[in-house]
Amino acid sequence: MLPVMPPEILVIDQEEPCPYLEGRTARRPMRLPTRRLRPHELDQRLEAGDRRAGPLFYAQACPSCRACEPLRIDTSRFVATRGQRRAWSKGQRALSMSLGPLVVDDERVALFDRHQSLRGLKRPGPDGSTREFGPDEYHAFLVERAVEAFEIRYFLGDRLVGVAITDRGADAWSAVYTYYEPELAEPHRSLSLGTFSILAQLELAKRSKVRWLYLGLAIGENEHMRYKLDYLPHERRIDGAWSAFERA
Repeated sequence: MLPVMPPEILVIDQEEPCPYLEGRTARRPMRLPTRRLRPHELDQRLEAGDRRAGPLFYAQACPSCRACEPLRIDTSRFVATRGQRRAWSKGQRALSMSLGPLVVDDERVALFDRHQSLRGLKRPGPDGSTREFGPDEYHAFLVERAVEAFEIRYFLGDRLVGVAITDRGADAWSAVYTYYEPELAEPHRSLSLGTFSILAQLELAKRSKVRWLYLGLAIGENEHMRYKLDYLPHERRIDGAWSAFERA
């Protein structure tokens, strides 16, 4: 049991190959809250640099690397770049959105799997094989949780083309995961759905008078994780303290 409220059980704590940077060793102790978190308790964990995977919370505790930096945006201060404004405008013309509870169904699981496969995000398991995601795995990774959460659905006509999973605290939201139709990232059809989703969450949080949107880990050395650095101004948690970064 760990000395926090609500108490947490340390489920696993071991070193493993880093999933983000090849050749490095990662450590992320996984903790299970003993009850559902209240909104302000989620805020406290996000402030401390926590992320969640299913019902578990973790923070990087790698032995010899500090490449992973939790990143958050003050929704009242964010200023979009010209490219981000263009992606927002194009997405607003082409897409419709709706909010609702987290759902597990064949459509979402198949879309998640396509996104992982075609964007090169699938990681091999210990035996070298590629793990297939089914409804149970989807539920365990995204839907099972100890916090309040909702999903934003993006539609192109009547077709579901993207889903953003967002955790809701008292004064903070956490962008847990966004997946979308990979074919829409092709140059001739690009809707920049990843960018559009972050901007949508920022706009919704600001309208809801929520101060912070947490984007998870920014990793400058990883091509799939460095894009978060482009959303400015922002704060990154470095050596246990939040530091502000402004646009040059």
